[in-house]
Amino acid sequence: MSFTALVLEKKDNKGYIKLNRPHFNALNLELANDLIQALENCCEDENVKVLLITGLNQGFCSGGDLEAALETENSDPSDYWKHLTRRLNRIIVDIRYVRKPVIAAINGPVAGAGMSIMAACDLRIASRSSIFKQAWTSIGLVPDGAWTLFVPLLVGFGRASELAFMDPVLTAEQAQQMGLINVVAEDEAFTEEVERLAESLKAGASEAYARAKELLNDSMLSILEAQLSRERREIVTAALTSDYKEGMHAFLEKRSPKFHGK
Repeated sequence: MSFTALVLEKKDNKGYIKLNRPHFNALNLELANDLIQALENCCEDENVKVLLITGLNQGFCSGGDLEAALETENSDPSDYWKHLTRRLNRIIVDIRYVRKPVIAAINGPVAGAGMSIMAACDLRIASRSSIFKQAWTSIGLVPDGAWTLFVPLLVGFGRASELAFMDPVLTAEQAQQMGLINVVAEDEAFTEEVERLAESLKAGASEAYARAKELLNDSMLSILEAQLSRERREIVTAALTSDYKEGMHAFLEKRSPKFHGK
């Protein structure tokens, strides 16, 4: 199986999905389709005991590709988000329902949909130089990819509200302190620490892990698909607003947006 926007490697009972696009692996339809196929491939491979999602190009995932979204501006500005969120929802569900541990190996900037993908994983390890940003509300959109479910579960309602409304840039240490990630590794030791974690999981009781993951899903994520549907509806609606248009152009032009609540 060949991919154009990511690299899939398998070795020593470990699967490595490495996102590989410009702009810190910004998520577009091509990458989303590749990620769906790579997850399915690893899910069906009984030799893969643990799965790792990481990024090439000095980043994890910077969120939805706004340059791709801009191409639809003169037609239906919500059309791009309709298609992208449908695929993102499939990615999130697949990460949760694959019966093996999934590690987010965060090697650089994380924002938007990248944070949703990271939060959906079972464990998160980040290099110390990584940074984290919610990002959607700063361009006039709303979080999706089950961000509004996973992030409050990880950091608490108050912290999640802070991230949604204030949209700070977090260091890896700050993200760990609030519970958003599990482990921070020094940049020079990042690969070694990721491998150590993966080896530990690979050597564990695979069937027990699978059943424990199912129980966690049942107890904590019973509303997952309903929440994904709600988020998708709201982000598509938000993409029709003037604030979104202003926010997107401001981001691409590297200036502060001037929102008018419309």
